[in-house]
Parts: sequence; C-alpha cells; structure tokens
Amino acid sequence: MLYFARWKITLILLVCLAGILFTAPNLLSRDVAASLPRWVPHQQLNLGLDLRGGSHLLLEVDVSAVAKERLENLVESVRAELRKAQINYTDLGVVSQGVSVRLRDPAKREQALEILRKLANPVGSNTLSLGTARNDLTVDATAEGLVTMTLSEEALRDRAGAAVQQSIEIVRRRIDQTGVNEPSIQRQGANRILVQLPGLDDPDRIKRLLGKTAKMTFRLVDMESDPSGRAPPGADVLEEEKTGRKVVVRRLVQVSGDNLTDAQPSRDQNGQWVVTFKFNSVGSQRFAQTTRENVGKQFAVVLDEKVITAPVIREPIIGGSGQISGSFDATSANDLAVLLRAGALPAPLKIVEERTVGPDLGADAIRSGVLAVFAGFVLVFIYMIAAYGLFGMFANVALIMNLFLILGALSLLQATLTLPGIAGILLTIGMSVDANVLINERIREETKLGKSPLAALDAGFSKAMSTIVDANLTSLIKMMLLFSFGTGAVKGFAVTISIGIVTSMFTAITVVRLLMMVWYRWRRPVALAV
Repeated sequence: MLYFARWKITLILLVCLAGILFTAPNLLSRDVAASLPRWVPHQQLNLGLDLRGGSHLLLEVDVSAVAKERLENLVESVRAELRKAQINYTDLGVVSQGVSVRLRDPAKREQALEILRKLANPVGSNTLSLGTARNDLTVDATAEGLVTMTLSEEALRDRAGAAVQQSIEIVRRRIDQTGVNEPSIQRQGANRILVQLPGLDDPDRIKRLLGKTAKMTFRLVDMESDPSGRAPPGADVLEEEKTGRKVVVRRLVQVSGDNLTDAQPSRDQNGQWVVTFKFNSVGSQRFAQTTRENVGKQFAVVLDEKVITAPVIREPIIGGSGQISGSFDATSANDLAVLLRAGALPAPLKIVEERTVGPDLGADAIRSGVLAVFAGFVLVFIYMIAAYGLFGMFANVALIMNLFLILGALSLLQATLTLPGIAGILLTIGMSVDANVLINERIREETKLGKSPLAALDAGFSKAMSTIVDANLTSLIKMMLLFSFGTGAVKGFAVTISIGIVTSMFTAITVVRLLMMVWYRWRRPVALAV
C-alpha cells in the first residue's frame, strides 16, 4: 500500500498533466488555439449541430432513376448491336420495367436472340458494382417476333441498394472538399441519407452541390438536324446552359465523366474562369480517337442534360486534358470542379427535410449543459465530503482530474461533442465516485473490525477491486454495443461514457491511492476517521 515505484509516480503525474494540457486549448478561442505552435497541444472539442448550430438535411435517393438509366442504356445497346448485325427491327423502346423490340426478319430471329441474351448478362455493371456478373434481365420472345427484356426484382433491389451506398460516398466526398468541419452523413431507412453540417455558414451552396447529379458526358453534336424540330432516333434536343439555345446531341457517349482523374478551377489567357480536367488512360485514348475522327465537328460537354459548351474540334487533342469554358466566376468554377472530382451521383437526390439550427439556440444548449454538469459536480462534491471527510476530499480531487482526462481525451480524438455527450459527462460524474464509495465503505468496515490503519487501507483497495472491475467492465460492454448498433447521438453518448469509465478507473484506483499513500506517510495516523 505504501510503496509506489518512482516510475509509477512519474507516469501517473504525466498522465494527469497530459489531461490538463489537452483540455486547456478549449478555454481559448479557435483563432488563438490555431495560432499555437504545432508541438503545443492545440486540438479543441468539435461542437455538434445541436450545440454549434448548422444545417440538417434529409435527402432521398431517386432509386427509380437507376432502373430507368439501365433500361435507356439497354435501348441504345440493342439499337447499336442489331444495326451492326444488319437485323431489321421496329418498335424499340422502354416498356414498364423492361425493353421491347419487334424483329422483322424471322430468319434472323435466333441470331437476334443470342445478341440480346448477351446484353442481358453483362460482365459486371455499367454504373454500379453488384459483385458477380449474373443475369439481371429475363428475355422472352413470341412467335410474332416481339422480344421483351425485363429487369428482375432482385436486380432492382441490388441496384437500388448500391445506388444509395454509392450516393453516401459521393455526398461525403463533395462535402469534405468544401471544408465543412466534422459533417455527419448516415444512411436512414432504405433510400434516405441524413446529413448534419455543424457551423455551416452557407447552406444554400451545399444544397446546390448535393442537388446536382453531376453526370458529365462528352457527346458529338448532330449538326445536320434541326433543333427546333423533333429529335432524330439516337439523339436528344438539349438546352445550352449559358445561352438557352437548343442543340441536337447524339445519345452515344464518346467519353464518360467516369474517366476523369482531376478537375481544377483556373483562368485562361483572357483572365476568364474555366475548369481544367484530366482523363485517365482509357479516357485519354477515347478522347484522342474521337477528336481525331471528328475534326470540324462540334463536341458537346453535357452536364446533367445541359450543354455546358459545344466547341468545334479544330485539331486532335491527344494530351488527355482539356478545359471547360462558360460563364463562370470563382465560386461556380470551384463548385463545378468539386462536383467533377467527387464523381457523379448514380441517381438524383431530393431534399425531403431541411432544418437550420441557429448559433443562439446552440449557445443556450451549451449554457444549460454546462450548468447541469456544474450542479451535478457540486452536489457530488458536497456529498463525498459529508459522507467520508478527508477520504471524500481525495475522491473529489480524483473527480476533478477525471473531468480533465475526459475533456483532454475528447479533444485529442477530435470528437464531436453533442447534448447527449454532455449528458454522458454528467452521468460519468456520478459513476466516477462509485469506485471510491466502494473503497471507502470497505475501509470503514475493516476499521470497525479493529484492523490497523495501514491494514484497513490495503484491504479497502484489494477487496473492492474485483467489484469495481466487474461493474465497470459490464458498463463498458454495454457502451460498446451502443456504439456498434447505435447511430448519431447514441454513438456520441457511448463514446463519452466509455472514455469516462476508463479514466474514472484510473483516477479512482491509482490517483486516490497515491494521495492516500502521501497522506499516510506524512501524518502516520493511529486511527482512521472514515
């Protein structure tokens, strides 16, 4: 009981000092803390949406668009393959959850069916990774030559789930590149995404970024067709974004935005804002081949079914890079670059719920939470002194140090503190003295049995140890389960309590024991007043 190795004393003091040092930056403003030297602890607690204010968005993924895109791509593939095989057809188009086509030549029916079955069993997926290749369409044919390719329910579910998961990752990349601190992005239900952005100053910009699918394609312009009339087969009439004029653009995608590796805002020779881009090796080859074979023709850059620009190809572009010009300013050029770098959403997102938490409301929550923690601390402080006297004071010193260690650990981990987290700190204040109550009660019992002060102190710690470990270990297991299966605020609560359990065991057992050892050596009491 009385013996503490010098290295143990040094380690205990260093841990306590580290808790104080990592907590101290929270007493400074963010600007002052950021200006501190890098070797000095400068991390601060990140405040959650309910404390700092910000935006709360609930997004819904339009999973029906995923199936629609698959079927529209299939129509184009069927048209291209049947024309290549010189098989006549009619009535090609999307019907319900499939694609139908009527074959004109019965003699080529089997050849056409073989082509269509290959299209129904793609190697992987055009837009989403579904794991292994398998049939996602069933092919049915009638004696009259009508062939129907129907998307299966299992494939619909797979594509919808993959679309939501891919949307979450793309939303995360887009928000991360805007510099928003500690965003919370979680799946909610089957096809919804919850986005919480603490301290967001410009929520409209984020909504614009998230509201765009950002699907960019490079397609040739049909210069012979009249844009005021009906679009010919295999083409669409699109609107040019900056002028509003109509442009006939072929549906066949020459180069996809999926082949982009980088996009950055910059200025051209005239000082106008543009977005420069680079392709990967596949995109570079396709871009070079397209520009080489179509010199003198217009090449449209299409973003979300809007023509951004449609320049004339003057010469082959073989460098694998280019630039997009338009009526850009610094913000719009940067936003477009962010969208292209993050990638295209597999399906459109729509905002179904939006809430804004003002900083005043968050400040009220902070004041209420701090007041609750302070009140709980004072009540526990008074009770421990009233119940155990000097030993209660030792427990209170450990309680103060426990608060420093909790806040220091949260700051070091850059955790986000929310109202449930403050509730967890408040609960930890009560839990952290449980071990000292057990130890003090055991010391009191051993003293009543007539044991010497040293024997009573030693028995108090040794005999209460198993109960303390069991109680805290079971609580820690519960918090681990909460963290594993909970979401959002529940996880924050579990993290705070878990850190509090670990630090309270350290302070209640180690720090208090060290204080009692120093006191006993100094006073050498003949009796214990517990």
